[in-house]
Amino acid sequence: MTHVKKQESFAYLCTLFNYWDEFPTITNSKMAVKIRLARRGRKKKAIYDIVVADARAPRDGRFIEKLGLYNPGTNPASIVLESDKAVDWLLKGAQPTDTARSILQHEGVLLRKHLQVGVLKGAITQEVADARFEEWKGSKTDRKTTAADTLAQKKDADKKAKLDAERKVNEARAEAIAKKNTPPAEEVATEEVVDEAADATDAAAEAPAADAPAEESAE
Repeated sequence: MTHVKKQESFAYLCTLFNYWDEFPTITNSKMAVKIRLARRGRKKKAIYDIVVADARAPRDGRFIEKLGLYNPGTNPASIVLESDKAVDWLLKGAQPTDTARSILQHEGVLLRKHLQVGVLKGAITQEVADARFEEWKGSKTDRKTTAADTLAQKKDADKKAKLDAERKVNEARAEAIAKKNTPPAEEVATEEVVDEAADATDAAAEAPAADAPAEESAE
């Protein structure tokens, strides 16, 4: 390999590395870009970063830009998302995975992208697009409030059912203890009959002993 070819190869490698460093600001149609989740956190308490990454990169590997955070461990699941950046990447052609698409749809990003495409095509104005998105956001707030109320009512109902179940168990336990400590009715009646018979026998034995002195004094 001549000295010139070595210089050309080195320049080509430099171009590749420079291109990689500047990738977040450059759109390359030949490189597939995904919006997906990158896992982090402890075992059974995982949280996920919502990231833009090269489709060829490992799932939890290097990414281009972080868009937000998804935590499924809360109830309901919590989502923090930079919607403007997400819309911008969608307009550049980034493809979300199924889970990421569900999150973007939940946060209204797909709707904003759809409205913005309409603005770019001249079908609607920016004011109309913003008004429609604000209308959707208001309805979403109402739905979230209703869902929160339903969740609170469900928690109260579950708590009440649990207390009722505990009360029934305690009552059954107390009844079993009382039944165990109380003798059966037949045994009580038998004991009373035995006591009465013993009293009658004692009274009969005392009566002749009382009549004997009277008979001796008459003689």
